[in-house]
Amino acid sequence: MSDFNEIIKESKPTLVDFFASWCGPCKMQAPILEQVKEHIGDKGNIVKIDIDRNAELAARYRVQSVPTLILFKNGEPVWRTVGVQQAELLEAKIMDYAGDKSDEVFS
Repeated sequence: MSDFNEIIKESKPTLVDFFASWCGPCKMQAPILEQVKEHIGDKGNIVKIDIDRNAELAARYRVQSVPTLILFKNGEPVWRTVGVQQAELLEAKIMDYAGDKSDEVFS
């Protein structure tokens, strides 16, 4: 779990996919996330968290259904959604927080 905390504290955005191995929609989301990672390269991280193996993390972020996707920047959740999401939306959200512009909005 300390690795998770270190990853989400990074200044580049980290998209966390809370999933379960038995979840059909989660299986549909997986290849979409692979496509997103190819497109965003090193501008962001994508992390998958199995809720059955990491129940404490799932509870901390109030994950009640899967897939739940939460975008973190500097250790803080900045966006979240539930259900299968298309690559274009996910890439756009990550890129919104990848550049200096997102930092300027909150300063």
